[in-house]
Amino acid sequence: MNVTPVSVSCPDGSTIEVGSERPLLLIAGPCVLESEELGLQVASTMQKICRPLGISYVFKASFDKANRTSLSSYRGPGLDRGLASLSRIKQELGVPVISDIHEPGQAGAAAEVLDIIQIPAFLCRQTDLLTAAAATGKPINLKKGQFVSPWEIKNGVNKIRSSGTSQVMLVERGSSFGYNNLVVDMRAFPVMREFDCPVIYDATHSVQLPGGAGESSGGQREFIAPLSRAAVAAGIDGLFMEVHPDPDQALCDGPNSIALDDIEALLRQLVSIRAALG
Repeated sequence: MNVTPVSVSCPDGSTIEVGSERPLLLIAGPCVLESEELGLQVASTMQKICRPLGISYVFKASFDKANRTSLSSYRGPGLDRGLASLSRIKQELGVPVISDIHEPGQAGAAAEVLDIIQIPAFLCRQTDLLTAAAATGKPINLKKGQFVSPWEIKNGVNKIRSSGTSQVMLVERGSSFGYNNLVVDMRAFPVMREFDCPVIYDATHSVQLPGGAGESSGGQREFIAPLSRAAVAAGIDGLFMEVHPDPDQALCDGPNSIALDDIEALLRQLVSIRAALG
């Protein structure tokens, strides 16, 4: 089925459209904003890869990761410093940017910089957060919680659409499957598109092993490529990927991140698969 496109404003005044018969969207970057320099490196490299492939690119990095497994885990630079860095990356490269908010009070400041506001999966039912994000008028990237069925996420969509914006994208990032494991149900993609929302597949969080390393999450990055190919064949509108130059040294979600050097070959495959769908 076709879905109404979501429009994302770019720093140069142009617009990216996400949805049926539109270019594949890629939201990608390091899980957390480790440094402005790293953000610029990843964003500029991804721009150069995506442009000739006809992929719409949005840079993602979290200014704060409020859901780290351990109290001692790196969370990011925080709201003020993080948004300042995201603003500089956005202006220097001309790339749209996205990040998560965790509290309703962050929505206003985030909307001054971000082109898309993301709602973390574990907060997808938080009414005050959803309504505050929607009130900014920005497009919302709503991650379906690991504990929420595909049909239940419609409630979150309705909260957003009743509170200030019709521009909603939904993200599938796997469902809890026992302890420390996730599974992706490919049936979720057409189910969620029935809500007239573009659907994004989170290819890296889906292979995460939540809390699987004891004081941090593990991951199985070897499954990023096959699951991404399957998701594109199932008819998604975009992908979300955590990308890092050296995943083994990443400060957050390294085990389920894809190496910057490996992503171009995978994206070429995904573009070919999507083209074959007609």
